[in-house]
Amino acid sequence: MSKRDDLIALYADDLTKKCGVTPDMDLLTKVVIGLGPTIYNADSATVASSDAAEVERVKTNFLIKKLGLEDGPALMDGIAAAVETYGKSETRKYRAVLCYLLVKHFGKEAVYS
Repeated sequence: MSKRDDLIALYADDLTKKCGVTPDMDLLTKVVIGLGPTIYNADSATVASSDAAEVERVKTNFLIKKLGLEDGPALMDGIAAAVETYGKSETRKYRAVLCYLLVKHFGKEAVYS
C-alpha cells in the first residue's frame, strides 16, 4: 500500500471509531486527493479547532474556495458541528476527516464527482 492508502485507512478508522460514521470510501479518497500534499506534513495534516485563525482558514480555503459555499454564520455552525462530531476533546483532528465531515454536512458530495 502507498502512504496515501495508509492515511486513507487511518482516516476511515477515525471516522468509524471517533465519529461514529461509516465512511463512503470513494468520497473519502477524493477528499484526501483534493487536499494534496497537506496530508503528508505533520502540522498541516491536523486542524487545531481551538485556534480561531485555523478555523477561519478552513472556512475560507475549504468551505468557500473549494466547496463554493457563500460566507455566512452557517459555515461556522457547520464547522462547530463537525468538531462536535469528531469530539471537542480529541486533540488530533485530521484535516481530511474534518473536511469529509464538512462535505457531508453541507451536502457538497457533487464537488468530488
